[in-house]
Amino acid sequence: MTGAHSSGTIVEAAEMHPAPNGVVYQYGTAGFRTKADILDSVMTRCALIAALRSRKVGGQWIGMMITASHNPPEDNGVKLVEAMGNMLTEKWEALATEMANKPTPEAVLEYYEEIAFKNNIDLKSPARVVLARDTRASGARLQACVIDGLKAAGAEIRDFGYLTTPQLHYMVRCLNTNGAYGTPTEQGYYEKFGGAFKRALRGKKPTGTLTVDCANGVGGPKLAELIKYLPPKSEGLEIIIVNDNVVKPEALNVECGADFVKTNQRAPPSSGAGPNDRCCSLDGDADRVVYYFKDGNSMFHLLDGDRIATLVATFLGDLVRTSGLADQIKLGVVQTAYANGAATHFVKDNLKLKVECTPTGVKYLHHEAEGMDIGVYFEANGHGTVVFSPDTLKTIAAYEPRSPGQKESLDTLKACIDLINSAVGDALSDALLVEVILAHKNWGAEEWLGTYNDLPNRLLKVIVKDRNMFKTADAERQLVKPEGVQKLIDAEVQKVRQGRSFARASGTEDAVRVYAEGATRAEADDLARKVAEIVKAAGAA
Repeated sequence: MTGAHSSGTIVEAAEMHPAPNGVVYQYGTAGFRTKADILDSVMTRCALIAALRSRKVGGQWIGMMITASHNPPEDNGVKLVEAMGNMLTEKWEALATEMANKPTPEAVLEYYEEIAFKNNIDLKSPARVVLARDTRASGARLQACVIDGLKAAGAEIRDFGYLTTPQLHYMVRCLNTNGAYGTPTEQGYYEKFGGAFKRALRGKKPTGTLTVDCANGVGGPKLAELIKYLPPKSEGLEIIIVNDNVVKPEALNVECGADFVKTNQRAPPSSGAGPNDRCCSLDGDADRVVYYFKDGNSMFHLLDGDRIATLVATFLGDLVRTSGLADQIKLGVVQTAYANGAATHFVKDNLKLKVECTPTGVKYLHHEAEGMDIGVYFEANGHGTVVFSPDTLKTIAAYEPRSPGQKESLDTLKACIDLINSAVGDALSDALLVEVILAHKNWGAEEWLGTYNDLPNRLLKVIVKDRNMFKTADAERQLVKPEGVQKLIDAEVQKVRQGRSFARASGTEDAVRVYAEGATRAEADDLARKVAEIVKAAGAA
């Protein structure tokens, strides 16, 4: 299905899927995402952008994932994936947004040709696009809209059907590295991560079982398949899968999944796990994971992205040191302002590692992590991974251990590198990495929780008339507009022991999110309430 586009077919494809009146689309942190019934035109136009992007990067494969992740079942979306399996560049996000909002099929063609002209893209050169979707009921219809656009643009199509979002990222990276990253098939994915898990365990057995809530999404069947490639449960890890009903798409993310657990601070009603049983929840497209357990008194404890980041940074830091590489490789952690203050102090004071703070959004954290030798990043919501610089990978590959102890640490480190999906946060590989670390430390969830005590915190949402009034600086930790508001917030923070608070405009709705921490639950709640009142007054002015 290769060959140059013809202007007629692009106009025809756009005519088949006309844009609804009065809808303004925005390529957000995770692509276009909204109600599925108003996305047909976006899908076709996004396909044109994907074809152009592929031509711009010399005919490499570009990915398109049809998903709305943790959103309700009636939503859907699409995101584009760069040639190395990472997020679309910001410049092309803007092009995609403008293309999605063109009023007529003729305007779509005109803009398509304008992008090609301004970016020196030869429209006769090959374009290649990889396609996959999650289990939403609207997925098949929206996929057909994508294919109409890709055919109109003369792109070659590889359609993988149902995949998790990280599996699609993996396929793109494999295809563009000629298999150096792995084999670009589902089986190749399972073999790579299953094999790495086995090597990283080094004969150690995780304690207890792991109950995995799959949000009734695509992660359920994919995890069931991955288990076949793991060591038998007698030698390795016993995984109990719950919430894997993909036959009923309307059950997706309902009363389950990572977002439900993080937002409600409780286990899914369907979990069924006993006291101190380790549990984790994926989101609808399996790119996020959070851990949790109930203690002997039925108290719920969340082990979120901050906890995963500190666990991973501790373990990898130890491996770098015990393999004799501490002089050559430096580890760093990337967080957002939402990271718990106790986690930040633990990394700085206990682990003695560098911490960088970026604005909210995985693309910012990933970019910052790419500047480190080893960059560990996880948003509190459970979306994250570890990035290894090309120089670091060469250093590790070339290093000759000087003792059996160093060799053992080096082998474990190499296995962990293979176990981590560095292209993007991957709930399945992240969970396997956590299990490897807990097995090496001979820890259950309680010991993991005991590494530090989270500061009590509260997140509030304040509805405002115009969120654009609120402008931030310093990685969203300081309000610069409206003027004078930050001073009022600072005055309230000063009154609270271990107080910290910030306010930032939501990326998706006319609201401002207020985060506050304090030494006690009462102080954190009180500070959040007072800052919310300040924001409310400023928003009404």
